[in-house]
Amino acid sequence: MTFTIQVKEEILAASLGDKAELSALIKMSGSLGLTGQRLTLSISTENAKIARHIYALIEKSYHINPEIKYHQKTNLKKNRVYTVFVADKVSDMLADLQLADSFFGFETGIKPLIMKDDKAGQSYLRGAFLSTGTVRDPESGRYQLEIFSIYQDHAEDLANLMRKFMLDAKVIEHKNGVVTYLQKAEDIMDFLIIIGAMSSKENFEEVKVLRETRNDLNRANNAEAANIARTVNASVRTINNIVKIMETVGIDTLPAELRQVAEIRVENPDYSIQQIADSLDTQLTKSGVNHRLRKINKIADEL
Repeated sequence: MTFTIQVKEEILAASLGDKAELSALIKMSGSLGLTGQRLTLSISTENAKIARHIYALIEKSYHINPEIKYHQKTNLKKNRVYTVFVADKVSDMLADLQLADSFFGFETGIKPLIMKDDKAGQSYLRGAFLSTGTVRDPESGRYQLEIFSIYQDHAEDLANLMRKFMLDAKVIEHKNGVVTYLQKAEDIMDFLIIIGAMSSKENFEEVKVLRETRNDLNRANNAEAANIARTVNASVRTINNIVKIMETVGIDTLPAELRQVAEIRVENPDYSIQQIADSLDTQLTKSGVNHRLRKINKIADEL
C-alpha cells in the first residue's frame, strides 16, 4: 500500500462527510452528460472505497441512490475505474452545491463561502485530496504533497485555502492542468492534521525523525572518518620526515625538545597528538606538540 492510499483510507475511515467535501469530489472528478432529456453526473475514481464514500455522501445529503459502475483501463496498469453515476435531481444537487457554473466553465475557482469558513475549508481540502491528491512516501527522502486541478484559478484558490491554515503552498503548471503543492515536511504534516489523517501524520513524522537521525549519524561518521584520514596522513608525513632526518644528519642534531617528540612519534605511529603530549617528560598541550611536529617537518623540508 502506498503512503497516498494509506492517507486516503484513514480519511475515509474517519470522515463523517459533508457537502463541502462532496463539492470538491464532484468538482474535481465529476463530468456531466445527457441521457435523453435528463442531465446526468458521473464521478470517477480508481479507488473502490472512495467510490463507495461518494455514493454514501450523495445518498445521505440528497436521498438519491446513485449507481456504481466500473470498467477496466486499457493502459499497461489496467486499473479499474469506478464511476458513481447519478441520473436523478442532478440540477438540484449542482445548484445546492453551487457547482453548475463550474461545469459550464463560468466559475472554476472555489466558492467564497468555503474560502471564508475554516470548517468548510478543511472539508473541501479533504475532498480535494481524496479526488486528485498524492503524497510522496517520506522514506524516499523527498517531501512532496500535490493536488491536481484542471483550472489555474482553482489551483490558485486551493493554494490560498492552504495558506489560510499557514501552509506554504505553491502552484505550478503541469501536463494537462495545474498542480498545487507543498514541499516542506512540516507543512505536509500540518496538512495531514487539517484533513484528519492523524495516524498518517504520526507515521510521517516518525519516518522523518528516523531519516534525519540516520543522516546525522552518517554525517558524524563521515566527519570522524575524514578526521582519522587527515590524522593518519599527517602522522605518515611526519614519520617519513623524521626517518629522513635520521638517515641524513641524524636525530641527535635535533634540539632536545624536538628530539623527544620525534622519538615518541616514530616509536608509536598510531598515537594521537594527546597521547604524544601525555608521553613527554614535561607537560605540553596538544597545540604545543603540533607546533614541535611542524618544526620537525620544516627541518626535514630544508634538508
